[in-house]
Amino acid sequence: MTKLCEKIWRNGEFIAWEDATVHVCAHVVHYGSSVFEGIRAYNVGDQAGIFRLQDHCRRLVDSAKIYRMDIKFSQEQIEQACVAAVRENGFKACYIRPIAYRDFGPMGVNPLKNPVTLDIITWHWGAYLGEEALEQGVDMQISTWTRNRPNTTPAMAKAGANYASGALIKMEAILNGYSEGVALDADGLLSEGSGENIFVVRDGKIVTPSGGHSILKGITRDTIIRLCGEMGIEVTEGDLTREQLYIADEVFAVGTAAEVTPIRSLDKIKIGAGKRGPITEKVQKAYLDLVQGKSEDKWGFITRV
Repeated sequence: MTKLCEKIWRNGEFIAWEDATVHVCAHVVHYGSSVFEGIRAYNVGDQAGIFRLQDHCRRLVDSAKIYRMDIKFSQEQIEQACVAAVRENGFKACYIRPIAYRDFGPMGVNPLKNPVTLDIITWHWGAYLGEEALEQGVDMQISTWTRNRPNTTPAMAKAGANYASGALIKMEAILNGYSEGVALDADGLLSEGSGENIFVVRDGKIVTPSGGHSILKGITRDTIIRLCGEMGIEVTEGDLTREQLYIADEVFAVGTAAEVTPIRSLDKIKIGAGKRGPITEKVQKAYLDLVQGKSEDKWGFITRV
């Protein structure tokens, strides 16, 4: 297997890639008991600049709390470990994956006595949906799989178990010839993609699903809402039906991995002009300029390594 990086941070020390293994009896292998984050570092002035590190690490700690997982490191220590992992592996731009999981202990569903391991992995990851996707857009489908209802599994937590749903959505879309799937919630209203939040543009205004639609309230999503406010573009959070996507002027997906990706068609129905629209392009440029250090970092989002 090709190495993603040389060293992985585990529970306070660096270990070799080859040694970063998990036992088959670990609770996470049987029951999906993990919480994690996806963070990007961009090349900012010939050094790594980690985007919204504090917010990602706070969400990791929050996710662990929701799942009653006791991480033996503070948020500040996790932030420092992420910086150290980027530096140790010599990256100027990379993806960062802190993941906390229930390790080997008593067998069975009850995880309370299983120790929690924290790993931090770094690797180079380009455009998530392909290099051309940011400009040309991608084709998506409405998935036959729906997101869980609130109070089944917590959508607010970025938990590994939640991504079993995402994998079903993604595989179905790929095997049907699409790049990605978009899920509805249990009431048939727009939720999110397998790993992206969705924004819908109509008549110069943007609507995105609110937190009650079983979405992960993404950090990129929050960044986009802030940037739109700065540019005078109205964004509201609310309900969106399937057909509202078909008749939208523009639709785009956002996420740490996906960045800002236009959706040019949905269920083989052309969205708007069938290519990246003017508002999507404006939002995309503002986002990429911010994360790459080309515009003012007025919120102090970038942590230099």
